[in-house]
Amino acid sequence: MRELVSNASDALDKLKYLTLTDDQFKSLSFNPAINIEFNEKDPKTLTISDNGIGMNETELVEHLGTIARSGTRTFLAGLSGDGKKDSNLIGQFGVGFYSSFMVANLIEVTSRKAGEDTACKWTSTGKGEFEIIEAVRPSHGTTIVLHLNEEGAEYASHWSIESLIKKYSNHIAFPIFLTYEKTERDDKGKETSKAMETEQVNSASALWKRSKNELKDEDYKEFYKTVGHDVDDPMFWTHTRAEGTIEYTTLFYIPKTAPFDMYYADYKPGVKLFVRRVFITDDDKELLPSWLRFIRGVIDSEDLPLNVSREILQQNKVMMKIKLDSVKKLLSEFEKLAKDKPDIFLEFIAQYNRPLKEGLYSDYSHRDQLIDLVRFKSSKVEGWTSFADYKGRMQPEQKAIYFISGDNEVKLRASPLLEAYKKKGIEVLIMDDKIDEVVIPSLHKYKDADLKAVNRSDAGEDLKDTQDKEKEKNVLPVVEKIKKALGDRVKDVKVSIRLSDSPSCIVTDESDPTYQMHAMMKQMGRGDDLPEVKPILEINPDHPIITGLKNVDDEEKISDVAVLLFDQALLMEGVEIKDAPDFVRRLNRVLGKAF
Repeated sequence: MRELVSNASDALDKLKYLTLTDDQFKSLSFNPAINIEFNEKDPKTLTISDNGIGMNETELVEHLGTIARSGTRTFLAGLSGDGKKDSNLIGQFGVGFYSSFMVANLIEVTSRKAGEDTACKWTSTGKGEFEIIEAVRPSHGTTIVLHLNEEGAEYASHWSIESLIKKYSNHIAFPIFLTYEKTERDDKGKETSKAMETEQVNSASALWKRSKNELKDEDYKEFYKTVGHDVDDPMFWTHTRAEGTIEYTTLFYIPKTAPFDMYYADYKPGVKLFVRRVFITDDDKELLPSWLRFIRGVIDSEDLPLNVSREILQQNKVMMKIKLDSVKKLLSEFEKLAKDKPDIFLEFIAQYNRPLKEGLYSDYSHRDQLIDLVRFKSSKVEGWTSFADYKGRMQPEQKAIYFISGDNEVKLRASPLLEAYKKKGIEVLIMDDKIDEVVIPSLHKYKDADLKAVNRSDAGEDLKDTQDKEKEKNVLPVVEKIKKALGDRVKDVKVSIRLSDSPSCIVTDESDPTYQMHAMMKQMGRGDDLPEVKPILEINPDHPIITGLKNVDDEEKISDVAVLLFDQALLMEGVEIKDAPDFVRRLNRVLGKAF
């Protein structure tokens, strides 16, 4: 019911806009309304009609045809029988009309597009076929008749429909009329008369234009379910009215769960634009930055022209000001949430940490605020932590904020690259989100602290001590042996200052892309533009394998050990070794000699 009423409201919005901006429709007599009727006798039916913009045959096929052909079967197959879960599925796919087949075994849609003379009737049982025929409709708009099944029969009642409308669609900005048979009774309860009655069952007010003082939390939550097409309450919301040189109202909601299409290139924007309560668009991705695409809600301007086009919107100074102020307001709300309601903020981070990181990378003007909002995992503390919290825990002589990035938290925590940092009590941020590979290197610093990847050759300044140079000198012959054995497989072989227990690890030269970055580029079809990654192999001068190679002259044995040290270091980094059979042969040879 909520979805069908919202669809009717959208159709009214679109025609109302045309009556104000398009000469063809300015003379149209238009009193927007939604009408609902029901028949509680067999056949039990529920009828929802509007006098909005309507659809022609092509649009009926486009909007409803594909649903009937294939979507319904798939949709119904995915239903669990749990009402709440199923209604979440409806919201997820964003096709409210679709959900009608849950309560109806036959649906008829009769529609006539505004400005056209002919009407069409679309009919389907939702089992894979539909029919469209010419029809008669006295005026523009759409009428939907649901032939209710056994499960839907309960909705063919005055009380049921009225309660649904008041709960889910009370703040639709157009009047919703319910027509029903009213029974009059005398003092003894005896029926005296019956007559058809029509009454308005919603408040038909633009909630966002009302004062915050007169609105209750329940009002905000109910309106969100209409504007956000969601069955859950929002995580939180912010309602702002700006007055002065530019006047506008915003009501923004943050969904409890991230929108399902948030990472699709053709995501559906969640903010509707109104001008003086007249709907303009809900399909403009420029109303807010793309990294805030999870926001749902309304922007209503007093200063934009009604005939503003999408191209004009992108250049309009009023809209640019509203957009900038809206971003500042939302960031302020996120900061306030982090400070005052940390538990809810952690829920927010669990859903929206990644888009905030996108903003950190792409929106330089808001970087200072975003850098304090994003959160990371850590080698030292449970849960999420911020750059500010890390900095507060830095050791007195520590020179940088260290991090390790990859796509698997378990592997990153077990990486030999962390051994010496852990031994010296230096915290390392664990960055297991793929986007970190792109975002973090672009930051360079947090306040006065450099950001350094532990898998880069230039990291580890805080690990050096006076003994390192002596160790390096002692193991130099082994370095040369391994370097000769590996040849062009590696860029260099060095003595490591970051290993404690493991014999070897690989790092990347600071001027080269990491393995993870190279893999991401390949996925994007750009891997051919990048040279092959040649890592630097670092060896642990204190490990028995390394010290044991000092007195070995057998070139085959040195080669086997060197390649195994290299391949196992690759495996620990999650990199696939190129020649697995060769790895196994060498491993078996070394094991055989050991016994």
